[in-house]
Amino acid sequence: TRMAREAFGAEHELFWMAYADEALERFAALVAAAEREKCAKVCDAKVDAEYATGKVDHNEMGWTQACAIAIRDRGQQ
Repeated sequence: TRMAREAFGAEHELFWMAYADEALERFAALVAAAEREKCAKVCDAKVDAEYATGKVDHNEMGWTQACAIAIRDRGQQ
């Protein structure tokens, strides 16, 4: 909500009257979830690229996969 108010500015008071803070919070949660998934997919792509080379560092891949899981789990907190 704070970021939306900052983005739209005080001059858009009609916007705030039309949309409840709860709707803005739901929107913010959707944006955050989409960003988390994009970040986790970066990790997934690194794992896939590493396996495609045929020279896999299993320790590094384990950490990369753990990072993807941790990023996705942040949405459950």
